[in-house]
Amino acid sequence: MEESATGRSVPPPAHGEEEHPSLALANSAVALPGGLTADLLGDPAQANRWLTERGLAPVDSGMQEMCAGLLRTLRENVRSLFSSRCTGLPAHPAAVAAVNDAMTRVPTVPLLRWDAERGPYRTPPHPTTAIVEHALATLAADAADLLTSPEADRLTACGSPPCNRFLLRRGRRHWCSTRCGDRVRAARAYARRNSHGDPADEGAPDGSPAEPPSGSGRPR
Repeated sequence: MEESATGRSVPPPAHGEEEHPSLALANSAVALPGGLTADLLGDPAQANRWLTERGLAPVDSGMQEMCAGLLRTLRENVRSLFSSRCTGLPAHPAAVAAVNDAMTRVPTVPLLRWDAERGPYRTPPHPTTAIVEHALATLAADAADLLTSPEADRLTACGSPPCNRFLLRRGRRHWCSTRCGDRVRAARAYARRNSHGDPADEGAPDGSPAEPPSGSGRPR
């Protein structure tokens, strides 16, 4: 279990994240039980740390909020494409365009600038901007590779609400972590007990499953 900068524990990497950084990107905003969330890209320092851990940026690249925002925007577009692939629905054209733009906007040569006093000249892009754009291109290309590879057939959303993470399925497993798997098994166990009419395990008035007694079952 990892702990985010907000102090909220997040599950370990889902299966497939280490091979596909785009999957890790999609999972960097985590929905937690109790209506909590943890955003691993929530501020520039967190975004810089996340990129550094994946070899996509130096330890101190001078990340600014604008660059962190670009990373979060790509995340939402990648999540949209992964969701479309999992559900078999058409992809949103804007999400496809955003991933293609990230792959093609990286400058490979010094850019042309024009200054009123100096006139035309060429210079490399801002170092931090170049780092982020290369990172975005790498993540976008990985997402495109994953979506068009045979592995895409194993791409699935975690089946343990409220978890919002994606994973590459192994066998019949449809959850991203042991914690999510325990939650699924606990819900099934209580559903079976309720089906036998045990008054102590009746659901809530609104029909939602009863919560397990405090301290019972495996830890979440």
